[in-house]
Amino acid sequence: MKTLDTKDYIVFLIYFLIVALYGFWVYRRKKTAQTNTKDYFLAEGSLTWWAIGASLIASNISAEQFIGMSGNGFKIGLAISTYEWMASITLIIVAIFFIPVYLKNKIYTMPQFLSQRYNDTVAMVMAVFWLLLYVIVNLTSILYLGALAISSISGINLTLCMYGLAIFAIFITLGGMKVIGYTDVIQVFFLIMGGLITTYLALSLVADHFGTPGVFNGLKIMNREVNDHFHMILQRDNPNYPSLPGLTVLIGGMWIVNLNYWGCNQYITQRALGADLKTARGGILFAAFLKLLMPVIVVLPGIAAYVLHKQGFFQTEMLQNNELNPDRAYPVLLNLLPPGLKGVAFAALTAAVVASLAGKANSISTIFTLDIYRKKLNPQAGERHLVGVGRLTVVVAMLVAVLIAPYLGIDKKGGFEFIQEYTGFVSPGIFAMFILGFFWKKTTSNAALFATVGGFILSVVFKVLPKFADLAFLHSTGFSTLVQQKDGSMLYEIPFLDRMGFVFAICIICMYFISKRDNARAIQPNGLEVDTSMFKPNTGFAVGALIICGIIAALYTIFY
Repeated sequence: MKTLDTKDYIVFLIYFLIVALYGFWVYRRKKTAQTNTKDYFLAEGSLTWWAIGASLIASNISAEQFIGMSGNGFKIGLAISTYEWMASITLIIVAIFFIPVYLKNKIYTMPQFLSQRYNDTVAMVMAVFWLLLYVIVNLTSILYLGALAISSISGINLTLCMYGLAIFAIFITLGGMKVIGYTDVIQVFFLIMGGLITTYLALSLVADHFGTPGVFNGLKIMNREVNDHFHMILQRDNPNYPSLPGLTVLIGGMWIVNLNYWGCNQYITQRALGADLKTARGGILFAAFLKLLMPVIVVLPGIAAYVLHKQGFFQTEMLQNNELNPDRAYPVLLNLLPPGLKGVAFAALTAAVVASLAGKANSISTIFTLDIYRKKLNPQAGERHLVGVGRLTVVVAMLVAVLIAPYLGIDKKGGFEFIQEYTGFVSPGIFAMFILGFFWKKTTSNAALFATVGGFILSVVFKVLPKFADLAFLHSTGFSTLVQQKDGSMLYEIPFLDRMGFVFAICIICMYFISKRDNARAIQPNGLEVDTSMFKPNTGFAVGALIICGIIAALYTIFY
């Protein structure tokens, strides 16, 4: 039933008051957050390891995971968990190799890194690009998909949901990074608790339907009934192979997706840039452990919904425009929760969306204020003025997102998989620019510009190439698959993860030769300060990292 009971509203009100009052208390504790840019944008020295870790997860998990990834669980199965479990390994790599470079060179924003490592032209191009991407694509997607999901389980008007989420997120964001970081701890608590309740319900429904009550019985039944949904590595005859092409998730493009997202993304790295190295690494390791739990919350319910759908449940509820829509799996399950528990799940979904909105808005504010406004528009601006500009930017960005989101057709473009694929148009070039910028001092700004522009152009070329060339010759290697088009025709296409791998490799090679040419012309690149000793983790971190790697290895072995 698409309504909330009085008990649900009471639970949600409690959640709202806890987050709002705690955020206000954190804000009032440190008055310098009102006038100091490093404190406002980065919460310098204020966030503990557990706040950093919780904030990373809260900012990462949003409607596209709860709705889109659960939908992929319905359609593909456990294999979609590779985005979460491989992220755990990625976070360890970022903590060991990326964060020390940022902190050693006092990097606070990604455009600042590009300016310091390459030049102001590269930095400004990417600052404008990131700003447009974050506002027009990310902020609008989070806001609209979140409002759509909340509306579908509560019956509240979609537009009202959008404005409510935006106002709630603005309230948190205006307090600065410290308020975001510490309220994210509460958001993660509700997110995980509500998610686990939904998973418990889904598994119990499966078990009860087959006459053997119990959550673990439900898991066993799911594995038995839809065993094809419990394989992490898809074979080439699997219809979902183009989405997750075999071993590419272990040795190919999945690394680019994750390393670019977790290591080269202002939205994410900002949480750790205000801390010392030990605290930052501790927070990232905590986030890696939480990542292991995410598939239980967002993927298993989708698989459970698939099992129940095969048994005759949700036949009409799963339809959208008379077609089966996997993205409806999670809202359908939430509507089965009893009063009170549905309020917890509703709060969890709201927490995921609001935390992501706040984190994204803060990153938009940081990039505009520190990398565009202070550098180009008003170099003489004082600290208090910059914080004011940052706050105004938050409000303007959120207002723009609310106004344009309904007209972008976001709900018609699919969920999690679509977001990953089209982010992949820019990820390979950006990651190539960052990785060589980190670890090869001879990389030049001309090479970086090629990666930025050329990487995008190459991605587009590889996307449209099947329309002009027959790629059947790649089929035997697994680098092309036969895909049915909207008009019913069949084309051999390169899976987008493989496409990202190809573009990344080409960017690296071209950057190498461009840099060599520039070096021969006596063009001196700007190297970063790198000390190999800073890459050595402490014992506690090393033990935690080994445990995570062991768990991931076991999961892939069991569900290969």
